[in-house]
Amino acid sequence: MLAIQQPDKPDIRMVTEAGLIGKIGLNSAGVGVCLNAIRAKGMDLTRLPCHLGLRMVLESTSREDAIRKLERYGVASSCHMLVADPSGATGLEWSSIDVQKLPMDADRRVYHTNHFLVEHPGVEDTLWLPDSIDREKRIKQLCQGLADASPTMEKIQQLFRDENNYPAAICRTEVDTSTAATLFNIIMELKSKTARVVLGRPTAPQESLVLGF
Repeated sequence: MLAIQQPDKPDIRMVTEAGLIGKIGLNSAGVGVCLNAIRAKGMDLTRLPCHLGLRMVLESTSREDAIRKLERYGVASSCHMLVADPSGATGLEWSSIDVQKLPMDADRRVYHTNHFLVEHPGVEDTLWLPDSIDREKRIKQLCQGLADASPTMEKIQQLFRDENNYPAAICRTEVDTSTAATLFNIIMELKSKTARVVLGRPTAPQESLVLGF
């Protein structure tokens, strides 16, 4: 958990692995970013590495500012970045040769898991986690059950406790053929510039933290 201050740039609160300059978090301008890993082949050495792109988002003053800078420099390999601010969210689905924007739907929502949702001409997705398709369908199904248009952070956190299709569920664990597990969960409320972080699987949290400015 990093708290970063730099001259003439927004302050940053970020969850990352040791040594990574950028990952998932929010800043004092109300800009947030999340990441979905995608393993499509290809890399462009003239573009930004994914994690430098994430840091660029966290040094931006708005969603539009972040997207403009990312489109200028590009991202070197496949991933999905969800970029948001109080005005809304945009999904950026990157391959090594292009970016496809995923706008909010009629309910002002963007969904993503770990595979390409749109076509990237000339790029083939490996679908490294076959259950990614099921998880995308499941999160849409769960969100349809939300009672109102402005759900609370508690209601959103409950979505990430879902164990449908266990162990390869939204709340994932390493059992049998499932070789990955949920390490943490983060929910951001960008109007108030706060985030709640649950360390460990949301069904068995090890620690809960609040990030803010």
